[in-house]
Amino acid sequence: FTFSFWMKPAIGDYGGDHNNVFSVRPSAGSYNMLVHRTGGEFLIEMNGTGDVLKTNRLFRDPSAWYHIVMAIDTTDGTASNRVKFYVNGTEETSFATDNRSNLSQNTDMLWGGAQPHQIGGDPTGNYFYGGYLAEIHFVTGSQLAPSSFGETNDNGVWIPKKYTGSHGTNGFFLEFKQTGTSANASGIGADTSGGTNHFTPTNLAAIDITVDTPTNNFCTMSPIDTNTQASLSEGNTQLQRGSNYAGCNGTFGVANGKWYWEIKTPTPTASGENSSFGVSKVPHATIGNNYLGINTNSWAIIIDNADSDIYKIHNNSTSDYGVNASSNDIFQIALDMDNNKIYFGRNGTFLASGNPAGNSNEAYSSVSGDLFLLPAFSMNGDNTLQANFGNAPFSISSGNSDADGFGNFEFAVPSGFFALCTKNLAEYG
Repeated sequence: FTFSFWMKPAIGDYGGDHNNVFSVRPSAGSYNMLVHRTGGEFLIEMNGTGDVLKTNRLFRDPSAWYHIVMAIDTTDGTASNRVKFYVNGTEETSFATDNRSNLSQNTDMLWGGAQPHQIGGDPTGNYFYGGYLAEIHFVTGSQLAPSSFGETNDNGVWIPKKYTGSHGTNGFFLEFKQTGTSANASGIGADTSGGTNHFTPTNLAAIDITVDTPTNNFCTMSPIDTNTQASLSEGNTQLQRGSNYAGCNGTFGVANGKWYWEIKTPTPTASGENSSFGVSKVPHATIGNNYLGINTNSWAIIIDNADSDIYKIHNNSTSDYGVNASSNDIFQIALDMDNNKIYFGRNGTFLASGNPAGNSNEAYSSVSGDLFLLPAFSMNGDNTLQANFGNAPFSISSGNSDADGFGNFEFAVPSGFFALCTKNLAEYG
């Protein structure tokens, strides 16, 4: 059989050592598992054999999509050919653990059989995978090469292509085109191979289906460019704090173009806890345990939760917008790198008569980085900040995309501004 899928790891979502991508485990003593370990290595496990393969190479770039293929043929007379593992079209040949010789010829594995199968976890209710998954093929009866599912484009990038073969008995293809929560053709786990091996969604909802895909990768919060108190979840689009300041930057930096994103804020509290978000030209470690805008490295909006006041801040100089934050506000950021300006809005209206499309009444001018600017976030409140770069982690009531049709935003994208995704970066960045 062959298991092919695309993944974008969200390291901040990992809660344990084993983060299972694809498991069969009918009982505590019997299992086959493909695991993306917290450290970044991949591990194929089988009861009775233990670790079949564990990669030396680590796959832990939270800004990248990877194509993974696990191709197995236990009938092969050569032990090293019985399990093959590929990443982005290339076979992995260097392993920290290689016990393929312990996998006896003609071994019947659990994958593809009648026992419970689970994507993104373990059938016993443990070892959940944190991240993004797309284009999941399970083909029984064939040990296939990555070229069945992907190809190299004119830019030398490995991309998905349409699989034209059969998925075999008990095979399936999950595209995640639907939003239902039942095991049928309308469900999130619908099998679109032409078969009926539909999966039952567990703790998933329509909001968990995102426009972030292998062919159009969206910006998220970065679990690498952060401080020690930051806790990221929801595919690295939600920030929570520990006992001190929590902060991070985004995964994409820009030097040109016009960009738009939204921030959903926590409920203001009657305390001295504040939230700030905007752009930074330095790694978040340089900001440290403080708000954005306290020096010349960042431009931001800040919510003073003690009185719910909304300010703009740069170089430790603030200006009160004269409006108060309220529960579940959605703030807008329009970054114009062509004119070096930034605009802040709230609930559909840009503050202080800001007009990004008209190039007027900006919050700040002379906004630039030494190389590029990154979205940035910092808070010392106990609630959350949610970032929507077009891949919204919160429910959208209206639904707006940019002029090229990319992204899913609550409010209209200003004319000439675009979502932070790779297709737009290639065009305008």
